[in-house]
Amino acid sequence: MKPIIVFDLGGVLIDWNPCYLYRKFFTDETHMEFFLREVVSNRWNLQMDSGKSQQESVEDLSRACPQYRDAIIAWMTRWDEMLGDSIETMPKVLQYFSRANYDLHAITNWSAETFHFAEKKFDFLQLFRTITVSGREKVAKPNPVIFEIFLERNRLKASDCIFIDDALRNIESAHSMGFETVHFTYPSTCIRELAEKIGDQGLLQFVEEKVSVP
Repeated sequence: MKPIIVFDLGGVLIDWNPCYLYRKFFTDETHMEFFLREVVSNRWNLQMDSGKSQQESVEDLSRACPQYRDAIIAWMTRWDEMLGDSIETMPKVLQYFSRANYDLHAITNWSAETFHFAEKKFDFLQLFRTITVSGREKVAKPNPVIFEIFLERNRLKASDCIFIDDALRNIESAHSMGFETVHFTYPSTCIRELAEKIGDQGLLQFVEEKVSVP
């Protein structure tokens, strides 16, 4: 039986980076990094990934940090400018899996209000049988509940799934629930590890010869 392949999206298949937007606001890189780390922090963004509205999140933070009001508002009004391209090679891997009839799913930390930008830009998202979006479920990784929702909704067992994510905390959470896991760092190492875990000679050929999928 072929394993079920479950992908994270941002940082694995899709390049999402707030720097793409905020380099237009800050001329000093150090100041921008401070803003991204301490103001529009990962914790703040996770609130929206967990279902809090952008409007409420932006208003709350603007009141707390009025000196950054315009930059904070841009998170909502210019969010699409943070969205880069697909991550090198990975959509071809997804296409390979699809053509080889693997069951493909995604679990992503993403605001329900902005996921449509990704759906419009990346056709390869249509290759997934299901995409579990944290903002729609109102719970985000690494909370085990989102993995439980995914498994119960699709009537799957964690032990039958391989989960790929770039965030170690998410990998650890999935692994604790019984998922086989691959911690994504670079496309080449991810593909090789997947090929070894699955034992798929076609995928090994893809890695070793860099076979492109037309």
